[in-house]
Amino acid sequence: MFFLTSASPLDTLADGYLFSAHMMQHLLLLLIVPPLILLSLPSAPVPDHFQNGRWKWLNWILRHPLANWFLGVGGMWLWHAPMLCNAAVSNVWIHRLQYVSLLLMGFAFWWPIIGPWHKQRITPLAGMIYLFSACIGCTVLGIIITFSPVEVCSIYLHPVDRLGILPLVQNQWGLTPAKDQQLGGLLMWVPACLIYFCGICGLFARWHGETGDEAIISGSQ
Repeated sequence: MFFLTSASPLDTLADGYLFSAHMMQHLLLLLIVPPLILLSLPSAPVPDHFQNGRWKWLNWILRHPLANWFLGVGGMWLWHAPMLCNAAVSNVWIHRLQYVSLLLMGFAFWWPIIGPWHKQRITPLAGMIYLFSACIGCTVLGIIITFSPVEVCSIYLHPVDRLGILPLVQNQWGLTPAKDQQLGGLLMWVPACLIYFCGICGLFARWHGETGDEAIISGSQ
């Protein structure tokens, strides 16, 4: 999945050709890659050096869901400020910084939901509210981008056709700058909320399972 983000035709299209490809990269880096990696990690207790050692400050962030929420949702809003969006496309170092920051913000966002340290996970009900509110945040951003003039990331208005594929993109695919930005906004609006909805369904299943376990325990007593 990370290969698809950074070393595929998607990365080429996002590099100054299509805002929608750029948006797809953001969704993958923030909402797909981090939870897949977190789900692959084994459960473990919180290490001592994260509770009392030099990494205590990081542990403070990870165990405060409000901070994690603002990192995850705020990261998407931050990198779509016109100045930063244009800078990330035109400057390779800012582009790399964007990659790293979105991944880290994605890990922070998903940590209270599916992090490997179970004691730092929030309750399923709180998690459903957490994800639903994030969906609202992304929906608002998606609506703004979809219906805004073509200036969210103005560098995509006049792409530099380094590879000679601009006629293919704009004429054969029909992705003019206006339609491209609308598609990017819709990607932020619909698929992002589907990802959050899947998370909500998973938390509901966990909540139902925990309730069933408690009923069994109380019945056996």
